[in-house]
Amino acid sequence: MKQVLDAGAFFLDISFPGELYSVPEVVAELRDLRAKCRFDLLEQQGLRVIQPGDAALSKVKSAALRTGDQGVLSPADEAVLALALEIGGDICTDDFAVQNVAKGLGIDVHPIQQRRAYRVQWKYRCAGCGRYYKEPGECLVCGAQIKRKLK
Repeated sequence: MKQVLDAGAFFLDISFPGELYSVPEVVAELRDLRAKCRFDLLEQQGLRVIQPGDAALSKVKSAALRTGDQGVLSPADEAVLALALEIGGDICTDDFAVQNVAKGLGIDVHPIQQRRAYRVQWKYRCAGCGRYYKEPGECLVCGAQIKRKLK
């Protein structure tokens, strides 16, 4: 079993079965000494850090646009999803947006400490005049911020 670890996996002392992978963007997020030590230990045990290809990243961005999560995914989140897609692995994460996009891509998710997220679709509504839009930004009518809401 191949598992791609998100940053949350390095903050807890939990063992993960199978081949372990992560991405350089996640490694860069590890600033806590304990998380860095955990990373070093897992790396010594065979954790591989791989940068996913552009084709997989493009598929992730398209899926995030479809699910409405494109505005909340970080570059590290996108890279984790792309690597899982590329190697045919599962993702270990507690991030609900990552889980939502993973489901849209057919990637299995293993929550680390939280409950499993259910799939959601987002809608975008202007905070000022209430008009609906397809993506966040600034309202073309009144200039107020467009906010993400559950459908």
